[in-house]
Amino acid sequence: GAGVSVMDNSPDICGIELDGDHRNGTCGNSSTSYRLFGRQSTVHQIMGGGKAADVILWKRQHISFAIIVVSTVAWLVFERSGLSFLTICSNVFLILIVLLFLRANYDVSRNKQLQTLPELLVSEEMVNNAAASFRVKINYVLLMAHDITLGKDFRLFFKAVVGLWLLSVIGSLISFFTLAYIGTVLFVTLPALYNRYEEHVDRYAGLIHQKLSKHYKVVDESVSSRFPRSLFKEKDT
Repeated sequence: GAGVSVMDNSPDICGIELDGDHRNGTCGNSSTSYRLFGRQSTVHQIMGGGKAADVILWKRQHISFAIIVVSTVAWLVFERSGLSFLTICSNVFLILIVLLFLRANYDVSRNKQLQTLPELLVSEEMVNNAAASFRVKINYVLLMAHDITLGKDFRLFFKAVVGLWLLSVIGSLISFFTLAYIGTVLFVTLPALYNRYEEHVDRYAGLIHQKLSKHYKVVDESVSSRFPRSLFKEKDT
């Protein structure tokens, strides 16, 4: 009798530990050990470290705020002016070139020393690093497409279908510039918010992940049962 009562109360004990001060998790299958996107390093390291990560995580607040302001102004200009992207960019560069040219000639006429401008050069190292990173991402996408085509991974196929469908729906509702503006704002704000509240986000994301995994397992088993086993032999091996 005593053994049965202990077994019946064990889920409640685990639940109390989750809601109490033991947030690091004492239950082996608890959601507290879950990390969003399966990350193993800090958010700053995932963002690449350095100055770019500092801007994204609002450690350089003036630059992060300037990005939000410039993005908002650019979105208003592109969406409300009615002009095309090429026209606006051409006019902006035209105004900048004319102002810089007139300023340089004005300084020469007043016998003032011209301000030196930094050389804008793209180093070979930067090009090689960008090409290597781009190659890795392209190969990863091609590998995903290969697995989907051969029907090896139903979960990957399901994610790809849902992702493309969501992009199609979003693209039919908003314009490209609005989508780019929303993406820029989210990219500058969401990582910083997650970095600040990562413990709470990981805890609730783990609970959601557990529930979705249970539902996915049921769907995967029901779908797999409708196809011949020969289609899934390669997947099992």
